[in-house]
Amino acid sequence: MPPPLITGILIVGGIILLVLLFIIGQYISLWFQALLSGARVRLLDLIMMRFRKVDPRTIVINRIAAKKAGLELSTDVLESHYLAGGRVTNVVRSMIAAGKAQIDLPWDRATAIDLAGRDILAAVNTSVNPRVIDCPDARSGRKTIDAVAKDGIQLKARARVTVRTCIERLVGGATEETIIARVGEGIVSAIGSSDTHKQVLENPDKISKVVLAKGLDAETAFEILSIDIADVDVGENIGAKLQMEQANTDLKIARAKAEERRAMAQAREQEMRALVEEMAARVKEAEAEVPRAMADSFRSGNLGIMDYYRMRNIISDTDMRTSISESSDEHSA
Repeated sequence: MPPPLITGILIVGGIILLVLLFIIGQYISLWFQALLSGARVRLLDLIMMRFRKVDPRTIVINRIAAKKAGLELSTDVLESHYLAGGRVTNVVRSMIAAGKAQIDLPWDRATAIDLAGRDILAAVNTSVNPRVIDCPDARSGRKTIDAVAKDGIQLKARARVTVRTCIERLVGGATEETIIARVGEGIVSAIGSSDTHKQVLENPDKISKVVLAKGLDAETAFEILSIDIADVDVGENIGAKLQMEQANTDLKIARAKAEERRAMAQAREQEMRALVEEMAARVKEAEAEVPRAMADSFRSGNLGIMDYYRMRNIISDTDMRTSISESSDEHSA
């Protein structure tokens, strides 16, 4: 074999060897770190992780952290959760924190919570250090919970709810939005059942006791430790406002009915005037028939001349008496 060919083969082999040593060197560092930490990992497993699209450093670091905390987590379970899309570091840290706080949090439950989309580490921290929730939530745009007592006075309240996470109910349990909604509903109900707003102002803790006794944390991921009324302000006199609006409405209705009656009366008056004119026309029409009837009576012999004169005398006498009566009335006035 010619010397140049041998030289080329040696150069290529050296390059390949250097690449292999560089790749293996990365895994040797992790293998050696795990070995010194007492959380041994086989070198072949580290190499195979790369082919399985698993970050070896994440697996090794979390296995070492779990081992130092007294937890025995194999690389297989860590890889399985990593491949499932879970946050391995969060799960391991939450189990370590739960162990320190003497909270029962097995691996299966922790990974199930993590895969469900919940922040298991934050949940454990809240379980150890209870969190305070403002009610109503400032993000909703409302600053107070408004309710009306039985005397019609509006009260504006703000509450602070102290909650602790229940790991057992974290999967499937309602979130803090449900807690806020239930507490707000309880406050409205408690204020609405008060006889006067003064009772609420004198004893704000009465609201807290009533709301807390309702068990609002049922089927939620939290346990309510306390409900504190941070502030209670007096709002509008809703009862008086409603009465005024009702009075205005009644007044408008009464005016409308009166206008309707007035229109009907005017229409009736017009009808009666038309009826009077109609009756007067009928009287004139009847009076116009009298001469005709008298003429017919003369022709038929039913009415004589003397009868006619006697009737005229009676009419004249009646007219005279009427004029005398009217003259007497004017003099007396």
